[in-house]
Amino acid sequence: MTVLIDTPLWPKHGTVWAHLVSDESISELREFAESAGLPSRSFDLDHYDVPVERYDDLVAAGAVPVSPRELVRRLGSSGLRVTPRERRERAARSSLG
Repeated sequence: MTVLIDTPLWPKHGTVWAHLVSDESISELREFAESAGLPSRSFDLDHYDVPVERYDDLVAAGAVPVSPRELVRRLGSSGLRVTPRERRERAARSSLG
C-alpha cells in the first residue's frame, strides 16, 4: 500500500493545495481518505485535493511525501491517472444529461 501526497503548491480558495493519490488502487485511496476524515467532495476522479492545513496530519497517517513530478509519474505508471482529455470528455458527457 502506497498513498502519496505532493507538496502543497496549488493556490485556490485562499489557501494552497496538495494532491493525495494511490499508486495501487482507487479503493485503497478512498479507504485512506475516509480513515483520515477527508470529505468525499474533495475526490477528483484519481486524487483528493487537500489543503495545506491537512498535510502534516496525512503524512502522520502514512501518506508518503513526494514531489509533484514524482506523484504524476507514479500515478501514471499505476494506470490510474485520469488525463486532462479524459476529464474534459467526462465533464462533457455529464453535462449532456
